[in-house]
Amino acid sequence: MGRVILVTGGCRSGKSRYAQGLAEGMPGRRLYIATCPVVDDEMRERVRKHREARAAAHWDTLEAPVDLARALDQAAGYSVVLVDCLTLWVNNLMYESSQAGKEATEEQVVRACEEVLSACRRHGGAIVFVTNEVGMGIVPDNALARRYRDLAGRCNQAVAAGADTVTLVTCGIPLTLKGE
Repeated sequence: MGRVILVTGGCRSGKSRYAQGLAEGMPGRRLYIATCPVVDDEMRERVRKHREARAAAHWDTLEAPVDLARALDQAAGYSVVLVDCLTLWVNNLMYESSQAGKEATEEQVVRACEEVLSACRRHGGAIVFVTNEVGMGIVPDNALARRYRDLAGRCNQAVAAGADTVTLVTCGIPLTLKGE
């Protein structure tokens, strides 16, 4: 059964750096599952910098913007899997639903998280998830942004409930909320 670690924090809190360092401290082959679609030059540059930061530690990369459970099933040969990030994954789920003329619901997001956690339980290694804590700021001024905040929050709750360890990173400092 896989060990599930959730690392959360605000934007630029140091959560991705912390999660990567944690994962690189574990033995075995490493896989980075990227959920971010590259939609513009600025994002392309961010992706390039992230890849450079992982190069020395010999990470493999798999892009999985929507079907995260399947990607985790494909990661069976890896001891350590880093998924960055769940909030972009929720964004992608929302976009996919809107393309089908539907609106993503909290129930659908929870079901998707349950599928992801089931895939984690089938995996034999450590799975480290990165996510943004989006509910600590102001209430967004429009319905779509509020829906995104709500869905991301529900995702974070579902994954945290199934995680062995939950760490909040703020100002580059990790604080263990659950587990070790």
